[in-house]
Amino acid sequence: MDKPEKHEDEKTVREKGSRPYRGRKPAFRSGFVSVLGRPNAGKSTLINALAGTKVAIVSPKPQTTRMSLQAVVNRPNAQIIFIDTPGIHADFSSQQASLLHGRMMEAVRSAARDQDLLIWLADATLPFEQSSQGLEIIKHQATPALLVANKIDRLSSKQMMLPLLERYREAHNFAEYIPVSALTGEGLPELEKAILARLPKGPKFFPEDQLTDAPERFLVAEAIREQILLSTGQEVPHHTAIVIEQWEETPKLLRIGAAIHVERSGQKRIIIGSGGSMLKQIGSATRAELEARYGKKVFLELFVKVQPGWRESASFLAELDWRS
Repeated sequence: MDKPEKHEDEKTVREKGSRPYRGRKPAFRSGFVSVLGRPNAGKSTLINALAGTKVAIVSPKPQTTRMSLQAVVNRPNAQIIFIDTPGIHADFSSQQASLLHGRMMEAVRSAARDQDLLIWLADATLPFEQSSQGLEIIKHQATPALLVANKIDRLSSKQMMLPLLERYREAHNFAEYIPVSALTGEGLPELEKAILARLPKGPKFFPEDQLTDAPERFLVAEAIREQILLSTGQEVPHHTAIVIEQWEETPKLLRIGAAIHVERSGQKRIIIGSGGSMLKQIGSATRAELEARYGKKVFLELFVKVQPGWRESASFLAELDWRS
């Protein structure tokens, strides 16, 4: 999105001989902050924690995030727009990857360009050789970057991460190095302080009641996909895509019809389950979350469709991406 022109604040000191006006509010700051890193580093968990509410779906499986998603965080004198990104794989520049994977990695490259601040989120429990794969995408940017070491709650001693931080110091000139736990909240106040200190002066880009740039249909599709990720095995979730085919809303009822697209008939059987048990479980869990979100009764009807090769279909992938 185009960013409005930044504006300078009024002078804070009166003419010579007068006393400073101490009641003036601090300058308002706003900006875009992209969070980048390896799969399962905790990017979505971190952004949800900073937002204070669930914006992005979360699961322990890689490739949970497929498209970049903006999360709007408002503070008394600032607005931070965090950009959640797909995890960067070691082969993110590979020509052998699927068209879906290629679009995911292009979303990462786009999120790294023309932002106000970058965050490289490293898993503090992994060695540098694993947590830093894909780091070159930050090295090629002139934008300042913070190194944030996540999951410190899993370390028996904070001293264990010192070699990791030293390796990152040697690899890139980060503006600051901040250990955090997105899960427990440890270190998040320090991280937010470091972010706010580096945001430029500027206006609000979004109204205060807007949490994300994504439309409701996309968020509902993601809620369904999250339950598939949590309920099924390793392979099936990465071969599924959700398309919202029906959306009817009244003051008391939201009626949704959604198609779960898979690539093979065997995957369809897994998602439906014995006697429809798996599909019922996915639908019930999603419905409960949506009713809590919208504060009304939700009627959710799920269908499973076999669409071979959808991950290589440019037209279908464009349909999934509302920005297209």
